[in-house]
Amino acid sequence: MSITNIEIKARSYKQDAIRDILRELGAEFRGTDYQTDTYYKVSCGRLKLRRGNIENQLIFYERANQEGPKQADVLLCPAIPGSDLGEILARALGILVVVDKVREIYYKENVKFHIDHVKGLGSFVEIEAIDREGTIGRDILLKQCNHYLNLFGIAEEELVSVSYSDLLLAEH
Repeated sequence: MSITNIEIKARSYKQDAIRDILRELGAEFRGTDYQTDTYYKVSCGRLKLRRGNIENQLIFYERANQEGPKQADVLLCPAIPGSDLGEILARALGILVVVDKVREIYYKENVKFHIDHVKGLGSFVEIEAIDREGTIGRDILLKQCNHYLNLFGIAEEELVSVSYSDLLLAEH
């Protein structure tokens, strides 16, 4: 399945306040997921296998590294928990880095929110305005992201331009 989304990632020191705002908005809490994202060495884009108690997917995406809202073109494929897919990918491509995180997942209509704690990196919030059918359009997705960015009071200096994998690789 091919999806377009506009996303924002930011360091977050006010996760309780963001949770309260999401509750006030009536956002649906989908649960807390303990996720391991294994990134593989690829020639373009990013390829990761997400293993969690809620989400299990093979994810390929292409996205520019820039602060603030950025477009990502995403391909998703369900992954069967306990399968040999991770071992096959590791042998064929090699592992780039592994990201361990605890993720709270919320939805408000087509917008997905993550409140994350990433091992070795700290606390973050992500906003993803998602267009699954190609009917919403980039301008509306961007407007949605900016709305929540302002509502959550995220400052420009808190914005993160790269993926968790890039942050971990820079640490080592």
